[in-house]
Amino acid sequence: MSGPRAVGIDVGGTRIKAVLMTGSGDVLEATVRPTPARPGPELGTIAGELRAELEAATGHSADALAVVVPGLFEDRAGIARWSANLGWRDLALTELLAGSLDIPVASGHDVRAGLLAEHRFGAAREVDDVLFLPLGTGIASAHMTGGVVTAGSPWTGEVGHVVIRPDGRECGCGARGCLEAEASAAALGRIWSEVEGEPRDAEDLAVAVRAGDDRAKGVWSEAVDALALVLSPAVAAAGTRLVLLGGGLALAGDLLADPLHRALSARLPGRSELSVRVAELGDRAGALGAACLALDLLTEVES
Repeated sequence: MSGPRAVGIDVGGTRIKAVLMTGSGDVLEATVRPTPARPGPELGTIAGELRAELEAATGHSADALAVVVPGLFEDRAGIARWSANLGWRDLALTELLAGSLDIPVASGHDVRAGLLAEHRFGAAREVDDVLFLPLGTGIASAHMTGGVVTAGSPWTGEVGHVVIRPDGRECGCGARGCLEAEASAAALGRIWSEVEGEPRDAEDLAVAVRAGDDRAKGVWSEAVDALALVLSPAVAAAGTRLVLLGGGLALAGDLLADPLHRALSARLPGRSELSVRVAELGDRAGALGAACLALDLLTEVES
């Protein structure tokens, strides 16, 4: 098979997903393994092992590799500044990978990589002004303007830590009432568990909303309003035309997309071109986006 091939690796809080992808976007092989406790310096070894596994399964070698991670990430320096869930600070990820591998390497932020993949292969293919919002254990966002994914400071896209209720629920960052603590999939699962008096998750909440449970509809409506409150200024400032929903909560589909579109439209009068959609690539978006970063690196090296 001719043309470049790259390995993309997405390090999540519970799982590490990896793909071997061609320059045209064809996935030759994919694999998943559990994330070890507090991974850090061992990521170079893990990347090498995943690369070898994918190459052995396909019989094709990789020309480049990239790893994307959650948390605060400094793109230009390739440094993972902080991850509350994975337990690192100031991890020089690109440098670590380069010391472990004999091919060109890159690193990046998982949500920005997911947006890159959705723009090239998924639900944002025909839109160049996009806000991507995965709603899972936490909430972060990525922004594309004019076809370019924004990567500024490590805090770029961290909308989950906007305080919406100063006396609200405690957030993992130490503050109270952050959007992430009030409207993420994990938060909604906790809130619905409190209402029901027994363990529940966000999927159970969505089922109850569809069934017409008034308590569930109240919890859902509050979450949608919170999301619209935080997103509307970002959409207005960036000229966003598409809000793309990902993560576990996006599995609710139109149950989330439709009311969020209405809530945003109410706060942004005259924005008739604004749409809200569910992402298409699922939990593989980060790994696909990482592979895109690696392939883009090859193009830069060649030029």
